[in-house]
Amino acid sequence: MAQTPSSSLDHLSESELTARLDQEVLPKHVAVIMDGNGRWAELRGLPRIAGHREGINSVREMIAQCLELGIRALTIYAFSQENWNRPSQEINALMGLLEHYLSTERDKLIEQQVRFRAVGRLELLPESAQHWVRTTEKETAHLDKMALTVALSYGGRAEIVDAVKGLLRDAASGTVQPDRIDEALFDRYLSTHPLPDPDLLIRTSGETRISNFLLWQLAYTELYFTPTLWPDFRRREFLLALIEYQRRERRFGRVLSTVSS
Repeated sequence: MAQTPSSSLDHLSESELTARLDQEVLPKHVAVIMDGNGRWAELRGLPRIAGHREGINSVREMIAQCLELGIRALTIYAFSQENWNRPSQEINALMGLLEHYLSTERDKLIEQQVRFRAVGRLELLPESAQHWVRTTEKETAHLDKMALTVALSYGGRAEIVDAVKGLLRDAASGTVQPDRIDEALFDRYLSTHPLPDPDLLIRTSGETRISNFLLWQLAYTELYFTPTLWPDFRRREFLLALIEYQRRERRFGRVLSTVSS
């Protein structure tokens, strides 16, 4: 069962937590379900969109920290397919916030040498949001210090269905031989290709489910759940997640050690 770290670390400063990290055992790819923005705002008597605005600061900090630590890939769940069922006023505000983020942060991403990509059924986004997504993707396509992938209008099941459709089309045209289909080939049809699968998934706000996010890719990912709401998830919280990750023994179904009798 994925858990948050022991309270025995609460007394440690950020520099002390950083010193505890083993630079050789850091995840290469971190995925995040950024949950709790609306609740953060409601607790403060603010409109829900205020929580999403504050959550952008957490995104900025996490990008900076990944770059500092040499974590090469960060994938964030920004807007799910199910989120289209929210009130239109909130959806419009979120799309506006997306456009504002891309228009104001694009130069910073370029400066940081971060490649931006979006995955999901992007054709459902408003045309103006699609424009900013495609523009940012194009202008950062040559950068390779870190990959920032943003899941928009995304659903894990839908991604698998779309991958199957692509594979069937290629099989029908003779490009792919059915008896050559394996997991590695199927992975090439997923929207996250060529990223490696996430080593660590973080979900904030106390919920303990993956909510249709990266269903194929999370097969062997370490799961970390924290009650911290996303706008409050900053440098210290990320360090605690990484320390907990380093406590795990990742076996991938294998037996790594045996105890002799």
